[in-house]
Amino acid sequence: MEIKIVCQRCRQKFSGSTNTETVICPHCHLVIPNSAIRKRSSSREHVRTSHPLREKLKKILRASTQKPAAASGSSSTNYPKFCALDNSSPSGQRAVLCGISYKKWKYNLKGTINDVLNMKDLLIKTYKFREENILVLTEEQSDSRLIPTKANIETCLKWLVKECRKGDSLVFYYSGHGLRQPDVNRDEIDGFDETICPVDFLKEGMILDNEIYATIVKPLPEGVTLHAIVDACHSGTILDLEHVYDKEKRMWIDNRPPSGARKLTSGGKAYSISACEDHQVAADTSAFSSKSMNGAMTYILIEVVKARPSVTYGELLDEMHKRIEETNKQGCLGGSRLLSRIFGPNLTQKPLLSASEEFPIYERQFRL
Repeated sequence: MEIKIVCQRCRQKFSGSTNTETVICPHCHLVIPNSAIRKRSSSREHVRTSHPLREKLKKILRASTQKPAAASGSSSTNYPKFCALDNSSPSGQRAVLCGISYKKWKYNLKGTINDVLNMKDLLIKTYKFREENILVLTEEQSDSRLIPTKANIETCLKWLVKECRKGDSLVFYYSGHGLRQPDVNRDEIDGFDETICPVDFLKEGMILDNEIYATIVKPLPEGVTLHAIVDACHSGTILDLEHVYDKEKRMWIDNRPPSGARKLTSGGKAYSISACEDHQVAADTSAFSSKSMNGAMTYILIEVVKARPSVTYGELLDEMHKRIEETNKQGCLGGSRLLSRIFGPNLTQKPLLSASEEFPIYERQFRL
């Protein structure tokens, strides 16, 4: 009999048979005795890691036994009836914007929907993206394909790069919880994989940086440009790009995997702007706008780009660091994301720039 198994080590799901003595996880190659699987299967329990971080997350996030559900469409936010997934051959510019509030959980995020709508507004008004080429995933969507589940996010990321061609500009934006877990493939310098958390991540698992790289970075053909803007904790190297800019040293540093594997595109260019370094947390705050909650990095990025359309990557990075540092010194970064709720509001986050190739950041204009 074939059953669904969640690996105890890497927490990824795969199918396995109960008729063999052991099964091997195809992701991390852990050998799992089938007696343990049969026991869990008979009691209808999912195999879950006993890793302290996982158990801590369960206690922090689960305010009730009710699981996140698809939105009923009763929100006052207006979403277009047309879905870009129905556009079989988008060309030129396309974007996937994902904002998750985890509204059924105790520690929800109040700024993520604002972040997504503000980013969509920036793409349309400043960079002339067409609305029919933009996918917006939130829990408020009435189209079930656009609820930010793990399966839906993976499908939308595949759509983002499908049949892309020379001259196309692609954007992946994410605002939500981010975590990290031990790296089992020796492709992380710090020993941890970075992850994003779909709305159903406690059941279906997180999406690892390795998977994001394989889906939207590796296939990029020559002449195609991808920008990922990720406003989440531990999001520093979420695309696994080989070059990371060290702002203090004012130089690019090597982020190639210790295993010797290469994390290259297929000729295209990939850029990532993350809310913080891999070991840091990011703020969901009202410090920059008394009227609403926003991701700190997202709010500053949009404000700077609107005011200075010709800003360079270096100038944008400097401005984000400067404003976050000034606000943090004033003790205003209240309402931060998950881990800052545990450790306090005055955490410093340092936005990070990474790329598929080195380039002069104070000479190249930031353009989506």
